[in-house]
Amino acid sequence: MNIDTKNSSKLPNVKTTIFTTVGNLARKHKALDLSQGFPNFEADPNLISLVNNAMMEGHNQYAPMQGYFGLREVISEKIQTLHGHQYHPENELTITVGATQAIYTAISAFVHVGDEVIVLKPAYDCYEPAILVNGGKPVFLQLDAPDYSIDWEAFKAKITKKTKMLIINTPHNPSGKILSQNDMLCLQEILKDTNILVLSDEVYEHIVFDGQQHQSVSRFPDLVQRSFVCASFGKTFHVTGWKMGYCAAPKALMEEFRKVHQFAVFCVDHPVQRAFAEYLKTPEHYLGLNDFYQRKRDLFLKGLADSKFKFIPSQGTYFQLLDYTQITQESDEDFAKKLILEHKLASIPISSFNVNDRDDKVLRFCFAKKEETLERAVEILSSL
Repeated sequence: MNIDTKNSSKLPNVKTTIFTTVGNLARKHKALDLSQGFPNFEADPNLISLVNNAMMEGHNQYAPMQGYFGLREVISEKIQTLHGHQYHPENELTITVGATQAIYTAISAFVHVGDEVIVLKPAYDCYEPAILVNGGKPVFLQLDAPDYSIDWEAFKAKITKKTKMLIINTPHNPSGKILSQNDMLCLQEILKDTNILVLSDEVYEHIVFDGQQHQSVSRFPDLVQRSFVCASFGKTFHVTGWKMGYCAAPKALMEEFRKVHQFAVFCVDHPVQRAFAEYLKTPEHYLGLNDFYQRKRDLFLKGLADSKFKFIPSQGTYFQLLDYTQITQESDEDFAKKLILEHKLASIPISSFNVNDRDDKVLRFCFAKKEETLERAVEILSSL
């Protein structure tokens, strides 16, 4: 029996992600890898010890579907301290298998066939497939290089009677742009008389530079009532392989979220939840990340000051975009491939995340790396 997957597939146009393509090429050619968003240094040994202790103490069976209550309590306290809004740990917080599962679940819980979801491009590549597989229609607003600011009038023009949801990402991957307080107030004003939901991807919430503040939707009274906040412990604490995150939302939204969550994954890693519940009780573990990563950003950019690359310093995340137009007019995919093959350095071409693969001739580099790794990358890039 031959199954016609072409005509039955819900995602017929989805191909291998650029991350997999570049990652495979980098490994094959033993390139220095600044492409994918994970550190090449280890997590805090104290955190690993806490996980081990939780295992030894017998926390090895299913956690509650919503997540370990002690962890939800400390997340609630963290958000209230930082942003002034209290999510009830019992019915407004759920622990998830990373932020990607939180994003997928929020979309699955509310997007019906024919619903429109506004996506700001360039966008992380998990948003669009989640919309499509649920029968929704992505509606794109392309942000322009080099600063990737949102034109709020253009945004308003994208709203129709079919608009169900908007996805925002701040700090923004891949650009490193953060949404300002004024941006959030504009968004709040535009949405105030609508029923449009907001899915706020805030996985880099604790990585913001130059004394600026992360403007979570949790800070804004109208936005918080219509929003899902999706966050990642993996990004924050250098343990992306643990796939651990959370979702915060008002009770009515969270009830629907959990209906999907319980049948998609039911619950997530129990001993890791116990460890994070203890680890988060020391705020310095996440409040110190701004300075930690800013030092890495500054080291990377200082080394490129006399290079041919153009850049605006990243405002947040651990990614930096570099414009290479003074070096070549090759496409970003071709230039990224050449960097791997000829110079043994891997990066991510941004066209894959733009509307119609628009090529602004910029590459994304991850600076969540050891100093010696960044110094070697600077050597290679400065030689071009």
